[in-house]
Amino acid sequence: MTDTLNAVRGVLIETLELSQQPADLTPETALFGALPELDSFGVVQLVAAIEERFDITIDDDEFGAELFDTVGTLTAFVDEKLAA
Repeated sequence: MTDTLNAVRGVLIETLELSQQPADLTPETALFGALPELDSFGVVQLVAAIEERFDITIDDDEFGAELFDTVGTLTAFVDEKLAA
């Protein structure tokens, strides 16, 4: 999960143009509702960036607010997709 976590951190920072450092984004870091950059447009951008970075497809029925609850929930989802 550490490699995936680091990659997810990088995608979050790059895609949403966050000022945080990767180490600032712990698995417990809240995302949706906590980061103003992660609005509905930010979610679309983030999904596209994650699909491209990890070469996965995220179906419409797979993403909702709970997916973007924390850095950890997003990382766990990506790990599950990579394992499938």
